[in-house]
Amino acid sequence: MTAVDLPAVPRVLIAEADPWSRDLLKQVLLNVRCDARLDLCADGQQALSLLSEVPYDLAIVDWELPGIDGLSVLRSVRQRKRNPPLPFILMSSRNDSASVREAIPLAPTAYLTKPLNMESLTERLQGLLLNAGEEVFCEVPTLAPGMTLSVFLERRREQADGAPLMTDVQVAVKRSLNPNGLDLKLLEEEIRTDPQITAVLIAAANSAAQHHGAAVQTLGQALHRLGTGQSMNLILGLALKRSAKLSDPCLADYAERYWGLSLHTAEYARTLARLLDLDQERCYCAGMLHRLGDLALLRCLQEWQQAGGALDELEEVGEALAEFGAAYGSALRTRWRLPLELRELIASVYQLGGGVYSREALVMNMAAQMARLTEHEGVEELAKSRTARLLKIGLPELMRMRK
Repeated sequence: MTAVDLPAVPRVLIAEADPWSRDLLKQVLLNVRCDARLDLCADGQQALSLLSEVPYDLAIVDWELPGIDGLSVLRSVRQRKRNPPLPFILMSSRNDSASVREAIPLAPTAYLTKPLNMESLTERLQGLLLNAGEEVFCEVPTLAPGMTLSVFLERRREQADGAPLMTDVQVAVKRSLNPNGLDLKLLEEEIRTDPQITAVLIAAANSAAQHHGAAVQTLGQALHRLGTGQSMNLILGLALKRSAKLSDPCLADYAERYWGLSLHTAEYARTLARLLDLDQERCYCAGMLHRLGDLALLRCLQEWQQAGGALDELEEVGEALAEFGAAYGSALRTRWRLPLELRELIASVYQLGGGVYSREALVMNMAAQMARLTEHEGVEELAKSRTARLLKIGLPELMRMRK
């Protein structure tokens, strides 16, 4: 595909088994060509079927696909003798010379090793999908006639991408770099207050592509399992998403309030867990994630506005949060397959179910109650609560935590 025969609107196939890597590739590609028509699949057989049916302008395929691997997909494509040959980017975690020699005779347009270099991938895509100096601008799709806010939010619940970013990703990465590369410990300190990044990295670390084992339940564990390259890619990929940050002042103000509530709950949970010799980081993560649904809903409200929908800033935002916030959070935690133990801790923030409670669940419930107290409210009543009695936490300890 050369500059003189670039398609007006390119059709691209992305074949990648891991859903988080697949989404990352989608975001990077749309950042280059927002008008591209994308087909996504997770296995080699489906990739072959699509390639036989659709005249694609580019294929991006992972070697390690289940069933029929990506190299076999490339071999099948080249046997069809298409003229000109289909541009084909082959990705692989194999960086040994033998694997490269095996792929070269099949003439992949590029052979990229994982974790991917996002800058290099972006440059490749720009060369394949854009003429020199060309930029493509896309308008946000408008709402269907007669669409109401309630119907829009109901439909978006199962497809919502999550919360807006509350951390400046570029600054976080820059601060975490040193002469030897990215320091994961420093990066964790920079991004640990962002609910969306925390949730995505934990979910990605627990995906099948990261192998089986004990479930990851904290940000630190997720960074360690994913490694520097993949962690960096996922974080930067989040920053590429449309509406990654809220621009509407009213929605941004709501987000700041819910983010503050998450931060306070997380900090109280960590302090209580330390006091009681429990898992501090798991409690911190549960506190950080408990308002993810409300934040995701605020992001969808901005998308409603950008598509031309009207919004009564105070009344309708409050009503939407009350009606859909909890459902958005539940849908995200389920769809992203966050560990059940972590979900149970998040649920205990809101209420304690019947039966026997774990001490960590009691900690989360207590932390949430403390976070909701205003500065003018005392903690005397909280010290008399059932949760405090079960934890054997008294007024002196609570007073010290409030300082």
